[in-house]
Amino acid sequence: MSLDWEYFFSLFTMSAFWKACVTVVLISTLSWGIGLVLGFFIASAKMSSHKWLNLPAKTFVWFFRSVPLLVVLVFVYNLPQLFPSTGAFLGVPFIAGLVSLVVTEAAYMAEIHRSGLLSVAKGQKEAGHALNISYLGIQRLIVIPQAIRISMPTLINEYVTIIKLSSLVSAISLPELLQTGQRLYAQNFLVLETLLAVAVYYVLIVTVFGSVLQWVERRMDVPSRAPQTLNDDRCNELRDTALPMPIREPSQTAGAPPALQLRDIRKSYGEHTVLQGVNLKIKEGEVVSIIGPSGSGKTTLIRTINKLETIDSGEIVLFGEDFIKDQNNTNPTVLRKGMLRIGMVFQSFNLFPHMTVLDNIMMAPRYHGKSSDSALNRQQAYYLLDRVGLLAHADKYPHQLSGGQQQRVAIARTLALSPDIILFDEPTSEVVSEVLKVIQDLAKEGMTMIIVTHEMDFALSVSDRVVMMEHGVIQLNAEPTAIIDEQNQQIEYVRMREFMGRSA
Repeated sequence: MSLDWEYFFSLFTMSAFWKACVTVVLISTLSWGIGLVLGFFIASAKMSSHKWLNLPAKTFVWFFRSVPLLVVLVFVYNLPQLFPSTGAFLGVPFIAGLVSLVVTEAAYMAEIHRSGLLSVAKGQKEAGHALNISYLGIQRLIVIPQAIRISMPTLINEYVTIIKLSSLVSAISLPELLQTGQRLYAQNFLVLETLLAVAVYYVLIVTVFGSVLQWVERRMDVPSRAPQTLNDDRCNELRDTALPMPIREPSQTAGAPPALQLRDIRKSYGEHTVLQGVNLKIKEGEVVSIIGPSGSGKTTLIRTINKLETIDSGEIVLFGEDFIKDQNNTNPTVLRKGMLRIGMVFQSFNLFPHMTVLDNIMMAPRYHGKSSDSALNRQQAYYLLDRVGLLAHADKYPHQLSGGQQQRVAIARTLALSPDIILFDEPTSEVVSEVLKVIQDLAKEGMTMIIVTHEMDFALSVSDRVVMMEHGVIQLNAEPTAIIDEQNQQIEYVRMREFMGRSA
């Protein structure tokens, strides 16, 4: 028996099928969109450390991933028998089908989102914290855009899955494609021709709307974009319009308090004590380098200064005012205010990969409302990029830059908030020569800087003082000239010279 091709092609002019197509697109797109949003909140709740959030989220995901969609459809559609008041809504096949698809897909979407959220590096959140961006701000500006980009291929696949699953709503008498075809071949018995036409309609829907989502995915695919280097003429134009950032002059007042004072800072991880009562004063305009063997506590120490790490006891005083105490005594308002005065440049840079170099610099001032004029914010960003020698790379993305260039962008991003103190965590050996001049220029301007480094020559050349830590305590706090003086045979100085490889 041959197929009736004339009948097959006639099905593509039948209004009932095109109406059914609209129904499939509507219920699939709404289910995908609502499930996308609901799934994100469920994923966030599941990742929460609070049991009253993660336990219900885990239960929701477990249940709706376990129960077949057809069972959910029939149950939801017949729910008005138990709760008559829901009849006005759930008695409508489209609404019952939409609710069933949403709750089922939200469970699957939650796991897709969770994989995307887990893929965003911890350093991205720390960079947001260092820029004093709130939790919600970090999620909105940094985490969610990256997580969505990572999850996009799977989300697109889930949209295709929903389109195919929409055929199950025929079980509750919704006139979608499959039911329209079933009604037709029940009358004329041309089953193969009718189902083949239904398959073509589904392929058409998947192709059109899948292509749209794939276009969105390509737009979000930052790594595939070609580098955009500005030419000299364009750089000169931007340089002419760039707006210098105001330079904060160090206080010359006699008896002015230290820029930063650490009092008996203690920190442990379980049974392991990292900081054992660290005391340190840093004057305004000083450059202090912290050195020491791995595990000495130097990185942990500077991370406590902007509360990337909490302290168990002790106190951090900022310009003579209370700033950070232990976790139970720190004032959130004081903390937020003080955080704006402290910038941090990370060892791994932690630039935001979904933003251009220019946007990386503009993001924090825009968020904090440093300038209501976006053009002014942009001009200042151009100035900072020019200052670190990267104006031509303004439109590039971080992955298109070398390590040294990324380090300088990170410095420019930190300077965009005009901090009073900058923390540097391990400028690495490959970029020391590139970063050195920027740091020296900042030192000449009176910027207070604390630098954790393993590069001894770097520490001696840029620092007013070098602090050596070992076993969670400060072993020596001295000026570079005193350290390299071979006549000084005090045991602490000898030990530091040995560690720095400068002993005779």
